[in-house]
Amino acid sequence: MDLGISGKRALVCAASKGLGRACALALAQEGVHVTIVARGREALEATAAEIEKLGAGGTVAVAADITTPEGRAAALAACPRPDILVNNAGGPPPGDFRDWTREDWLKALDANMLTPIELIKATVDGMIERRFGRIVNITSGAVKAPIDVLGLSNGARSGLTGFVAGLARKTVGHNVTINNLLPGLFDTDRIRGVVGAQAKAQDIAYEAALAARVATIPAGRIGDPAEFGAACAFLCGAQAGYITGQNWLLDGGAYPGTF
Repeated sequence: MDLGISGKRALVCAASKGLGRACALALAQEGVHVTIVARGREALEATAAEIEKLGAGGTVAVAADITTPEGRAAALAACPRPDILVNNAGGPPPGDFRDWTREDWLKALDANMLTPIELIKATVDGMIERRFGRIVNITSGAVKAPIDVLGLSNGARSGLTGFVAGLARKTVGHNVTINNLLPGLFDTDRIRGVVGAQAKAQDIAYEAALAARVATIPAGRIGDPAEFGAACAFLCGAQAGYITGQNWLLDGGAYPGTF
């Protein structure tokens, strides 16, 4: 399927590794000119070089912390009028809520709720003017099925979800959609860290903790980031203009609910 977005411009956050990288690659395969942002310059430049091989051209790499005002300013200076915005930032660390301070909560909110909102605020009006915009927020399957050790993430991402639910209904009439992608267990550094924390908390080996998590997934495996990237690219496509305010759960069937 031709997604009809060749020549569009995308700003993809936290895109040097993991799911952000997969989204950037999938968009580039559709002919989108991609600006990628991440803190680690070495991994960022390696991803930019891989994207350039796909032939879309115009790839820009911005080494910055998107969760800071300075980082957002640098990203928007490099891509001031994106047609596509993929919001993503590293999740807060796992732990026990009794140990978290007010500063821990504010840092989580800054990264996983307020940063996406600030980037939406900076770009959505331009999308409305051009009568095309696709905003995808990478959140977490924990929004639907909270994970006990990820309380900071559960709270911050749920706040973003509530905000998007209201705004997405105001922009879709201008062909600007806003949706959330909720990853379950994918083969990323983040998941390896979460599973490692669970293994430590349960005093078991990492392999045993991972096997226990996989056993809860009807698909019988963890996800390939490329699958996630393909879902993101579709939501950014011209054919997805009737989809907005939705929470797409990609978890191999792990969530047992009907809704």
